[in-house]
Formats: sequence, C-alpha cells, structure tokens
Amino acid sequence: MTAPAWDVVGLGENSVDDVYRIPASPGPNLKLPVSAHHVFYGGQVATTLATCASFGLRATYIGAFGSGEHGVRLRAVLEQRRVDLSHAVVRRAANRHAVILVDERTGDRTVLWERDARLALTPEEIPRTLISRARLLHIDDVDESAALAAAEVARAAGLPVTSDLDRVADRTEALVTAVTIPIFAEHVPAALTGESDLERGLRKLRRAHHLMLCVTLGARGAIVLEGDRVHHVAATPVNVVDATGAGDVFRGAFIYALLRGDAPVDILRFANTAAACSCTRSGALDGVPTLDEVARAMATTRTI
Repeated sequence: MTAPAWDVVGLGENSVDDVYRIPASPGPNLKLPVSAHHVFYGGQVATTLATCASFGLRATYIGAFGSGEHGVRLRAVLEQRRVDLSHAVVRRAANRHAVILVDERTGDRTVLWERDARLALTPEEIPRTLISRARLLHIDDVDESAALAAAEVARAAGLPVTSDLDRVADRTEALVTAVTIPIFAEHVPAALTGESDLERGLRKLRRAHHLMLCVTLGARGAIVLEGDRVHHVAATPVNVVDATGAGDVFRGAFIYALLRGDAPVDILRFANTAAACSCTRSGALDGVPTLDEVARAMATTRTI
C-alpha cells in the first residue's frame, strides 16, 4: 500500500493583516488613538497548516495568492515555516487583506477584510489525487464550491475532514454535512439551528458520519460532542496580547492530536494550550507555537 504523500492538505484562505492596537474595542462615534501598527501574515487555513508544520506534520496548501509584494512575502513566510506551496496558485490581483483592530486591554479583535474575486478557487482546480493520498483534509468556508468538491474526494477516500466554519452563508449547512469533524466558531451552531443551548444545537447538526463536532469558546475553552458524550475543557489561562489566529492554531493543534491518536479530552487540552500560547504574541503566523512550547505550557498548567 502506498504511504500517504502528506499528513494534512489544507484548502482555504491566506491573508495579509494590518494590525492596529487600540485602547478599547471600537464602538459608535469613537475616536481612538493607535498605540502600535504592524503588518503580519496569516489567514485561517494558512495559519492552521503552519501550526501543523510546526508540530512536525507534512502540510501542503491549496489556495490562491495575489501577485503583488505582499503575496510574494506571504509565500516566503509560509515556505520558511515548511508549508508546501507547490499546489497553490498566483493570480494577477491584490492578495487577500484584513485590517485587525486589537483591544490592548483584552487582546480581543475586530477583523475587517476584503478579497478580490479573482482569488476564488473553483472545483475544477482541486487536485483530487493529491487529496486522496493525504491523511486528512482541512477546509474553510471561503470558496464553498471548491471546499465541497475537495471534501467529497476526501470522504470517498476514507479520510477525516476537518473544517473552519466561522460564518453562516448559503452553503454552510452543506459544508457541515460534507465534513467528518466540523469545527465551529461559537455563534455558528445557534445561527444554523436556532438553538440557544449549544449541546442541543450540536445534536441537531450531527450526522451519522460525523466522528466529532467541536466548538471553540474563546476564553472558555472548547467542547466536543463525541457520539452521545459531551466533553468540555477549559481554556489555558494566559496574559493575552493578541487573539488573532488563536482559533486557527487551535485547529492545527486539534489536527495534530487527532492524527496522533489522542482521546477527545486530550485533543481539546492540547489544542486549548496551543491556542493560549499563540495569544501571548502578536500576529497569526508569528503566534504559532512550537511543540516544545505547548508541552512546557501543558506541564506548567498541570502543576497549578
């Protein structure tokens, strides 16, 4: 039997982030001074794959970069972090860009983004053989048709499929059904089901092929519905500098622990700790921790 060429194939977003640190969360009719401004690189799937690569997994990226200076720099940063880009494409367009406002008191952020339509991927561009020879596929909800096509290929090959679902759009329910381990932002299950109780919402969303359903809860940790059992693991306490990319790091750590064969509670504990480590630094890719850093943080937490 041929060994998998890649541990993780990721399909979805990359981004150039203009990060502004401000003294309070933005609100109506406010004028706020900027205490610091930096350009960072990230994007939800790009950061997840960089996390997987940091932990030693072989990760390859399917996505589109812009042709300008920022796109060139972002590709270089990902390659330095050992993310394979041989299946990515470059389009004559500006790279996906976000303005991120970070509340310097709490690390919470507001994200304003724009993306040129020329960066969109189509189902016809999906490298099906590549996906079928991986151990796991990770998708987001940016190019929904391409993500659905990729998930279909992966499931036909018997692969687990994880997701980054942080909004509700026309095909979100189809994406939930297409994957085997949906990972949601906290507000998504209620928006899809109308259930204010998170556990009831997850039970409504569960399909027979779902191995687990996971929800990230920010400062409250994360929960998983595994069969009829709900597991909740609290967040690892840290002094938050910037929460940008924490959910993406969580997903990368979740994937690593899943492929390692960890039990659900241990997956959550590891992923929560990795996400917490990322919050102690600014930026998405710049916040990706090493495996040793996460291990040390877990050991320290256990001794408290």
